[in-house]
Amino acid sequence: MSRICAIGSASLPVLCGLLSAVGSDALAQSAQEALPPVTVEAPQTARPRATNRPSRPRSASAGRAARPVAPNATDSAPAQNRTLTAAAARDDLNQAPTGQTATTINRSQFDNRPAFSVGDVLRDSPGISVKQGNGPRDFGISIRGSNARNGFGIRNLVIFDDGFPVTQPDGLSRSDLIDPHAYGAIDVIRGPSSALYGNYATGGALNFRTRPGGTIDGVEYGVDGGSYGYLNNYLAAGKKVGNFEGSLFASDVRGDGYIGNSWFNTQTVNFLGTLQATPDDRFTVKVINNDLSTRLPIRQSLNQYYLNPFQQGCATGATAAPGCGTVRLFNNGFNATAGTDVETAVQAGLGRNDRRTIVGGRWEHDFDNTMTWRNQFVFDDRNISQPTGTTSAIGDFPSYNYMSDLTKRGEILGLESTTFFGAFYNTLTASSDTRNVMPGGNATLGRLSSNLFSETTNYGVRAREELRLTTSLTAVAGVGWETTVLKGINTAYAYAGPTGITTTTFTTADRQFQNAAPELALLYNLNNEWLFRGRVATGYGTPQVSNLFVLPTGLSGNNTQLQTQKNLGYDLGFDWTPNNTLRLSATGFYEFFRNEIVSQATPVAGTSYSFNAPRSEHRGIELAADWKFYPGWRFMAAYTYLDEVYTEYVENITNGAVFSFNRAGNKIPGISPNELTARVGYDEFAGPLAGLGGFVEVQWKDSFYMDNANLLKAPGYELVNVNVHYKTDLVSDTFRSLNLFLEVRNVFDRTYVASANNIANTVTGAGLQNPASVLANTTGSIYAGSPRTFVAGMKVAFK
Repeated sequence: MSRICAIGSASLPVLCGLLSAVGSDALAQSAQEALPPVTVEAPQTARPRATNRPSRPRSASAGRAARPVAPNATDSAPAQNRTLTAAAARDDLNQAPTGQTATTINRSQFDNRPAFSVGDVLRDSPGISVKQGNGPRDFGISIRGSNARNGFGIRNLVIFDDGFPVTQPDGLSRSDLIDPHAYGAIDVIRGPSSALYGNYATGGALNFRTRPGGTIDGVEYGVDGGSYGYLNNYLAAGKKVGNFEGSLFASDVRGDGYIGNSWFNTQTVNFLGTLQATPDDRFTVKVINNDLSTRLPIRQSLNQYYLNPFQQGCATGATAAPGCGTVRLFNNGFNATAGTDVETAVQAGLGRNDRRTIVGGRWEHDFDNTMTWRNQFVFDDRNISQPTGTTSAIGDFPSYNYMSDLTKRGEILGLESTTFFGAFYNTLTASSDTRNVMPGGNATLGRLSSNLFSETTNYGVRAREELRLTTSLTAVAGVGWETTVLKGINTAYAYAGPTGITTTTFTTADRQFQNAAPELALLYNLNNEWLFRGRVATGYGTPQVSNLFVLPTGLSGNNTQLQTQKNLGYDLGFDWTPNNTLRLSATGFYEFFRNEIVSQATPVAGTSYSFNAPRSEHRGIELAADWKFYPGWRFMAAYTYLDEVYTEYVENITNGAVFSFNRAGNKIPGISPNELTARVGYDEFAGPLAGLGGFVEVQWKDSFYMDNANLLKAPGYELVNVNVHYKTDLVSDTFRSLNLFLEVRNVFDRTYVASANNIANTVTGAGLQNPASVLANTTGSIYAGSPRTFVAGMKVAFK
């Protein structure tokens, strides 16, 4: 074997790595049966070679976008043990950093099913929770409950697309631009991660990896269609020609929606191109564009949800059926002197019309095989028009992000070392308007309610050292330091009298925050089966400028006392891989938060304010299993247990007077304590039915509190999905393969809550908290989940 491995070939390194990782017997088995896609949380056992650090099983698509895997490697093949170059080590920092609790969701886990949104694929990772947002593919994504309490978008984690940041400098991410059909793998990095990813990475990070052009090697066309008018036409094209490799994905998605006033139409383009200009220089270009036009229903109260979960019969407010959400609009567009009109979402024409454009460039220079210099620049423009309730948010949010870093592979005192040092600067300047919505349909705009001019700037440095102390023990130490500058001027407009005499109120903010985040980790490879890992790390997240100008009443004012939230987290876990048919992973974590920034609903519908909870604790358990228990059969599961509580927090509620309530010991609202996704499936791998398969999937989400007083709960649910699929290679000069599937989601037609935003506690005139029966009438919270749906799909690959 050593003689074979010594022969130079593009494909032999993969073969030799497989043999060294799993042995000849396992390789023979893999020739008959594809290995399961890798879903592990840390590097796997390395061989005792002085030139290697502990390697981790990764999918073939986990390689660098500019350097596709060998042609004979499959999507489910484990990565080879290899001597990492500095460039490859730098790529790992966005995919599965050594010592970090991480999971990679491989394309094979969602390639044979409808993948409409991130909600369809991210549930395969423990620690992840998703909830429906304000749009068809707008999902709130949480890692360890990080974003569960926010009303829209994604906060408290950082998102990358092929290593390019798609989280703007103010910490906001949106998942509208994510079509899972575009991606080959998704990396879920869990726990406080500001040492490596900076501001807002208190929960962790996500990295979506498109397929390299050489992996596509042609053109693929697919179409998915099903219930409620859903139709997705998509195209992927890619090739590697000489020193250039490029891939292009485009999709057109539309549907009527299963809730009244929720039709949508969205187009996405995602391009990645890399040129190997010289043996030492690579240039990469990234372009993403998403256009979204969607109507939006109004979030309901819990009681409205029980009456009419899908908001049917809601054409007009005057004749609306019970349970329809409504808004009260000024007839004149500026105050109540001309009266108001109660309208439904259909009648008012509520919705979103947004565009997101991201253009990035990266230059990598290898000084030699041991040192790489990477420079990266991203322009990210978010343009919004969002009449989602009584007001419409309108604005353009252009941002710029520059990063430069060095990665060095070598030795320190004879020990294998990987050293990383980088600096970064990003900024966002925007002027955004909030305008009143008037009666008349089509989201007719009235006068200006407020204008916010904002500047957000982050800059700093980060350093990291990975040191292999012995053949079995690896240590990691890192630190990040960052300065954040927030500046803003909020202008609130008030209109008096029938003609609308205008008065303005100015509120200014000029805050500067400095934060540091250290981390330490140890990896211990007991043997080829067991990997133990421990980590202690910190995270931080500053407020956004918009947080500084909303009061608990929902009105504009000075909320500039907000502080940076910080968390200190401990992770302890193991990965057990006794053979190539079984992988188990378990992680326990305990995180201590200080000044956690929590969003809370206000009496003004659709408006939330932010406050610091002085102390809180987040703890939990994450479990993952992937077991091929019999030829053709496979069981997968991802389970998360969360126990998150306030340990110091006194909430003040105003009702003419101010009443204080101690929330210490209360569960943090929005956090489901138990979530499970489990799937058992069978795929025929030989004979006339080869390529035919199917699975049954169960999703369980436990009930959770909706308010700080822990009086009202959103109900939990269990869903069952069933899938049948068929994939076959085609003998043709034109066609390569055909992939067909049919999936029934929510087989038993369960009515369930897909999203429940937090609601504000209220008090009586005597200062007593209103009970759950009163809170259940608080609107602005609930979106129902989809009833039973049928989706069929086809994908054909061309040579």
